Amino acid sequence: MKKTLQFYRSAGATKIFNNKQLISSISQQTRLFSQKLNVNSNLDVIDVEDEATQHIPKEQMQHMAKLRNIGISAHIDSGKTTLTERILFFTGRIKEIHEVKGTDGVGATMDSMDLEREKGITIQSAATYCNWGKHHINIIDTPGHVDFTIEVERALRVLDGAILILCSVSGVQSQSLTVDRQMKRYGVPRLCFINKLDRLGANPDRVIQQVRDKLKLNAAAVQIPMGLEDSLQGVIDVIENRAIYFEGDNGEKLVYKDIPERYQQEVQTKRAELYERLADADDEFAEKYLEDAEITPEFIHKVIRRATIANKFAAVFMGSAKKNTGVQPLLDGVIRYLPNPAQVKNYAIDYSEEKQNLPEAERKVETIADSTKPFLGLAFKLEEGKYGQLTYVRVYQGSLKKGSTIYNVRTGEKIKVPRLVRMHANEMEDVNDIGPGEICALFGIDCSSGDAFTANLKQKYSMENMFVPEPVVSKSIQIKDRQKEAVFAKALSKFQREDPTFRVTFDPEGNQTIIHGMGELHLDIYVERMKREFDCEVIVGKPYVAYRETIQGRGEYNYTHKKQSGGAGQYAKVIGHIEAMDEKEMEETPDKFIFENRIIGNAITPGYIAGCEKGFREAVHKGPLIGCPVWGVKAILSDGAIHSVDSSELAFRIACVQAFKQAFDKARPSILEPIMKVEIVVPEEYQGEILGSISQRRGTITNSERSASDATWTIWAEVPLSEMFGYTTVLRSSTQGKGEYSMEYLTHRPVTPDIQQKIIEEKQRESNPTTEAANSNEKGKKKK
Repeated sequence: MKKTLQFYRSAGATKIFNNKQLISSISQQTRLFSQKLNVNSNLDVIDVEDEATQHIPKEQMQHMAKLRNIGISAHIDSGKTTLTERILFFTGRIKEIHEVKGTDGVGATMDSMDLEREKGITIQSAATYCNWGKHHINIIDTPGHVDFTIEVERALRVLDGAILILCSVSGVQSQSLTVDRQMKRYGVPRLCFINKLDRLGANPDRVIQQVRDKLKLNAAAVQIPMGLEDSLQGVIDVIENRAIYFEGDNGEKLVYKDIPERYQQEVQTKRAELYERLADADDEFAEKYLEDAEITPEFIHKVIRRATIANKFAAVFMGSAKKNTGVQPLLDGVIRYLPNPAQVKNYAIDYSEEKQNLPEAERKVETIADSTKPFLGLAFKLEEGKYGQLTYVRVYQGSLKKGSTIYNVRTGEKIKVPRLVRMHANEMEDVNDIGPGEICALFGIDCSSGDAFTANLKQKYSMENMFVPEPVVSKSIQIKDRQKEAVFAKALSKFQREDPTFRVTFDPEGNQTIIHGMGELHLDIYVERMKREFDCEVIVGKPYVAYRETIQGRGEYNYTHKKQSGGAGQYAKVIGHIEAMDEKEMEETPDKFIFENRIIGNAITPGYIAGCEKGFREAVHKGPLIGCPVWGVKAILSDGAIHSVDSSELAFRIACVQAFKQAFDKARPSILEPIMKVEIVVPEEYQGEILGSISQRRGTITNSERSASDATWTIWAEVPLSEMFGYTTVLRSSTQGKGEYSMEYLTHRPVTPDIQQKIIEEKQRESNPTTEAANSNEKGKKKK
């Protein structure tokens, strides 16, 4: 079909849209249709029938068709929380509009944490719900800062659709790319909303092109703005062929008028572009398009919904949330084009004993959004509140009732549901039961993020795992008041339960507690929360970098472990080598380590092989160079020997730990450092200075682009994380506070030999502070 379409275009398909008679016909059809359709109050959804909904009773399906679970995601400062505030206002969920940074002393509804209102950023994802016409919408507002990316990750894991917000001036930014990857990872259909059309330099056409080029989405506008910047008056619906004006004090009154004459040509061009994009995504539409058949607005809505749910198309809406423009048509788009819970395929993993040895692909079971089926839910987010732990749950199958009994699949624990609530930011509303596809919260349940709940333990199902990125920054913390150690431990435990990317370890050599996270801001927020929520102040040490160790070559080992202490001793001999893993193996192995047993015969008793693997895994946990985890190593065991009396699993575990150290030194060991993808926006006059500062930090410039609207430069670079600490201060002082930057983890790469030596020496000084102090005292005496 696509080949036919391309041939037809090359033969002059665009002439269809130069045919005045056809355009007039379409315009007349759209006007007739729009008169019948009351978009705001009686929005009829042309649903898509598919295999997923065939097994659900008709009454349930009618209820399910009126339910949407959506997330709002974007780069930082693109207007996510501002848009959510408008959605809540226009749906009647709140009575007043408040701004994000709390300039009116109140702050946005979804930024309920004091820190969020002070800093003007979203730190935790917040859930709410509202009604639009006859439809019920569950909404999760997510953070835009890369340090809090886990909040986006777990929200998208349980949502059925999303709105991707893009700034009309900045376009596709670094976190836009990250959010797009997360949506694709979980197959989440999305609508795009180009926000801030009232800003100086707004260029929606450029943003749409970036969506196609950078995000590789088949996107097309379903609206065009009437005016830009200060002259923004409203939007034009390309499908319904009408102009929409937003009147009243807060844009709550929609007025539909004929399209002004000066926009007629642009509307025709955009409709032609929309038709071509839909023809690429949907065969039925392509046939009508090629045959010059009648194309009604009703048919277009049906095709867009079908293509959106199949992730073959992304409809682009326009507006300015702050100016209350374009929000209601976007809500109509959510209802029209995003799927209901029954139309999204979700899978559980069967952990029953009879299927334990099967590959994961063969243990997959499709869940059905049917209230008559046994209950299955997922705890995707935890919060510690003043009333205890609050557990957010998405119901995938069956229903959940207050007072009912459920089971934690991981622990086998039997749980009675004491209280069931719907969340509205930090407010709670009690409910008696929740059906399939819904999101709710439970109180007083002891569980971890990612736990699955079922109606009985015969059904040992767990939902597919969520991706959790590795922490990249670490800091040492020390409590100021020793009498508050119990409170300190409680706070750390609470934060770890809430956030899988926040981790705590103890360094016995330095006698320090180390916290690990996704960035400096991430860790600073938890330190501040410790002070505010627990009245527990801590002293924060300098940042640690999450280095890794690896090898560049091959190293042989031949190690014998002997120990005699009276009676039975210990004996184990292992022979083999270690080698570097290739790229494919690295991608397919989450823990970056492979153990292979290549022994022919029984040189080592099969029962001791498990001890060998444990020994190697213990060795890679803390590398010989600087004590960091070892990545990218394949340990091959090819021979060995045992003693009939003295050999044991413990002896072989110890032997393999020492054998690894022996081989590691021979395999050209090196240190890997985290590399960050950095995006810097600066005024044109500071471009040269900033490029120089990146080079000084061992960074590589990957791209730069000048904005056509406001004489700023956007610079993309790859820079080692260790060089980015304190860069905020440097950037602000260099640009008089006009520059800004964001960064996210990209990969780990080997350091140069001179940097490696410096890192080793620094780690040695940290592990032996008394020796360093003695050396400095000795130098001081010699000078005197």
